[in-house]
Amino acid sequence: MSPAGTDQCLAGSSTLWKRLGMKTMSYIRGRSLMWRDLPIDLISRSPIARWAPIPLRLIVGYGFMEHGFAKLARGLDAFPAILQALGVPLPHLMGWLTILVEIFGGLAVLLGALVPLASIPMAAVLLVAILTVHLPYGFSSIKLQAVTAAGAQFGPPGFETDLLYLACLAALVLGGPGPLAIDGLLAKRRERMRPSSHSEPSAGSRRAKELID
Repeated sequence: MSPAGTDQCLAGSSTLWKRLGMKTMSYIRGRSLMWRDLPIDLISRSPIARWAPIPLRLIVGYGFMEHGFAKLARGLDAFPAILQALGVPLPHLMGWLTILVEIFGGLAVLLGALVPLASIPMAAVLLVAILTVHLPYGFSSIKLQAVTAAGAQFGPPGFETDLLYLACLAALVLGGPGPLAIDGLLAKRRERMRPSSHSEPSAGSRRAKELID
């Protein structure tokens, strides 16, 4: 083949590749526009999105309170004895503090009251549980080992559930407790009181204004 024919073939192939590239790009753009038109974020834009913290408050609040009452149901000295076996200092004091944090902290989260403040001791309880109990057993909290006539047999739980609780607390602190929360009611009350305090001057300020006039 002559050099001129070779150049024509190369030019034709390059033109063909350019056309294929343009068609491919137009197809990709068309598909991306089609996906953008889909209402993927329909739920996040709807008014129902403001209720997202409610399930988190329910599971965290109820979960903590259930664990606290379960410790009380075993007896007053049962949980401190476990802490003493783990080598935790001041086991009776730490045991009762843990129970109080679980019950009242869970109640605060359930009601949406002082959630950022209540989350601090609750997160501390979870971190202590990870370091002293669950860390040696790995991540998974559900370890099915066998199924016998007595039922399912599980291994020691890992720290997965503790991390889930910590993630829920972080979401509530960063995103807010949502509706039907005492924190929200207090915030609305403060907002209602601010305009009245600015619009109605105090008796002292009115008397000073009269003296100046």
